[in-house]
Amino acid sequence: MNQRFPWVWDPDIRNIELEIDRRLRTKGLYPTPRVFCPYTSTTYTRGLCPDTNHPHKLIASRRAEAAINTWAPYLFPLVHEAEVRLQGIRNMPNYRSGHSRCNYFGITGIVDVITSVNLLNANPGNLILHYIQGNNAIQDIINNLSTDEYEIIIDYKGMRRPPIQSDLWQYHEWQVHTYAWLRSQQIQSNVVVAGIVFYLNELVFSNSDIIELKADIISHSTDIMPQGLDLQRIQNWARGSTIPRLTGPLKEARSIRIIPCNTANINNSLQQFEHVVNDIENCVLTEMQGRDIPSVWRPIPNQRNCTVCDFKTFCSNPAPGPYNPTVP
Repeated sequence: MNQRFPWVWDPDIRNIELEIDRRLRTKGLYPTPRVFCPYTSTTYTRGLCPDTNHPHKLIASRRAEAAINTWAPYLFPLVHEAEVRLQGIRNMPNYRSGHSRCNYFGITGIVDVITSVNLLNANPGNLILHYIQGNNAIQDIINNLSTDEYEIIIDYKGMRRPPIQSDLWQYHEWQVHTYAWLRSQQIQSNVVVAGIVFYLNELVFSNSDIIELKADIISHSTDIMPQGLDLQRIQNWARGSTIPRLTGPLKEARSIRIIPCNTANINNSLQQFEHVVNDIENCVLTEMQGRDIPSVWRPIPNQRNCTVCDFKTFCSNPAPGPYNPTVP
């Protein structure tokens, strides 16, 4: 394995991609068509690729390459644990004896990466730590630590940076804070001072990504606004034309989101989580009394929710889309 950066796609990254693909297929998980080439040069059928000249560096591969070469040199030295399963329990909100199903509920999550940072040994040239140290709210947390070590939670999202007014923007913050609380329940953990969400699609845009970014710019609904030549190229871009080439600093800044994890933020996110748990519990109890599903569960119609919902084919308020009947 090449330990120096940048990594070249073939063979450094390509071999890893194929191994991941093989492991996922054993679990019945297959890549989205036309975003990843699963074939080697010994395959002579076209499949869903543009031609038979395999392997193809399709958008999933381009994003993997960009993510590794942009962030791995700074992330790898900080990695303490990966794929960390976290568990915790909390009191059931609005618990009523004889009515509620249980007096507590469990929270589980899997954190992509937990990094460990020692203030005395931290590399000042680390780009990730540069972002952390540039956040005043996080610096206030670090300055009040009683130890030289702290942790950062890392979460990868295979999506673009959401608009700041969107539900997803808020949900990702609540998710990180909930992970921080779960981590604090483990005896061997240090204080989590921040979470980082990497929006990997920002490193390599698709047509739909550019369309949505252009809309965010017009509505001023993004926190990282393109400037200068980047802004000009996006504003001048028209559907069907070549995706504009944007500068590295813009893509880097839009792909990383820093979320401070202080006590107040964590407690607020846990309260929001409990509101959702309370809504779910009330819906389940109402359904158990004989009410039908459409009248019990409040639909939140959007394309993403409806695509994965088993009840979209008989919902009274689905998002627009060609939903064929499916077995729940």
